Amino acid sequence: MKSQISQTAALGLLALLLLPFALYSVDFGQAGLRNDLDEPHYLRSTQWAANLAIFTHMVTGAVITLLIPFQLIGPLRRRAPGLHRWSGRLIAIAATITALGGLIYIPLRGTIGGWPMDLGFALYGLLTLGAALQTVRHAKAKRIAQHQAWALRFFWLAIGSWLYRVHYGLWYLATDGLWSNAEFTGAFDLAQNFAFYLPYLIAVELYLRRKR
Repeated sequence: MKSQISQTAALGLLALLLLPFALYSVDFGQAGLRNDLDEPHYLRSTQWAANLAIFTHMVTGAVITLLIPFQLIGPLRRRAPGLHRWSGRLIAIAATITALGGLIYIPLRGTIGGWPMDLGFALYGLLTLGAALQTVRHAKAKRIAQHQAWALRFFWLAIGSWLYRVHYGLWYLATDGLWSNAEFTGAFDLAQNFAFYLPYLIAVELYLRRKR
């Protein structure tokens, strides 16, 4: 009972921490969709498809980030299973749109950090899309153990964009931006192309193996 209370409290706190990032993403994305954004890297009038892809990616990504913690709250799942299922479907649809938006944007425009960031972010998008689809697939087949395992993987991928910024915030606080630059080509920048999601996925796999 105490562990459930602690888990619920931790997920609720996480949702509060995610809220400012989600609101910022929605505001940035909708401004871009309305062509009301002074951001030359993102906004190029001759590449409307890239603009649509990246700004839709931001808005739907915010939906995933904000809703995903509530999917893991055990008491909420048990008391409102219908809400859990429908919000899960909404999150999966948003994840599909988010991942495809990023995967369309990368070859059309490219990321700020060049091909290393392109590679890291494209892999992140593919993993997020795969985890979302697998979570839904196992849920529909009522394979609960597999559904929960994929949901845990999806959870860490879903908050990856937020973790990316947390990593940078903590790193700059601790080192004043050592091995990082505005072009995202420093040693820390290069590591971050993968470090905001791969270590968490490895930790999840180790946890699942130990649990089995």
